[in-house]
Amino acid sequence: MSTTTSSEFEPTIERCRPADVTPVALEAAALESTAPEYLRDLKREFAAEGLVPAGLTVEARFDEDCSLATQEEIDRIRGYVRAGAFLGVGSVSVTVDDVANPEKVRPALAACAERAEREGIVLDLEAPLAVEN
Repeated sequence: MSTTTSSEFEPTIERCRPADVTPVALEAAALESTAPEYLRDLKREFAAEGLVPAGLTVEARFDEDCSLATQEEIDRIRGYVRAGAFLGVGSVSVTVDDVANPEKVRPALAACAERAEREGIVLDLEAPLAVEN
């Protein structure tokens, strides 16, 4: 057994080479779809232009005190998390302007953050409520 510590990332980082690409942030509202076919074409366009999507921003609203409306909005956000994972973004930033019932929204956003983490994405929440993950 070895007593020395080694980082599993050191060999990978040592062998990295800079690429001549420009990181860009995407707005969810600008995406025509989250369908794989559309995202595949978009990814090709980015590559052809020397761009790499680094982040995705989503504006969310939870202004109805209704479980179904909350679930629909969370499903929409989850769709953007999947789209972000497909495009290779590192983070999805969610801005929540209005929350009618924080007790319904907190667990839904926490579950969405867990899903993003499984996809290798950081869910950055900019909201008037705290979510524990």
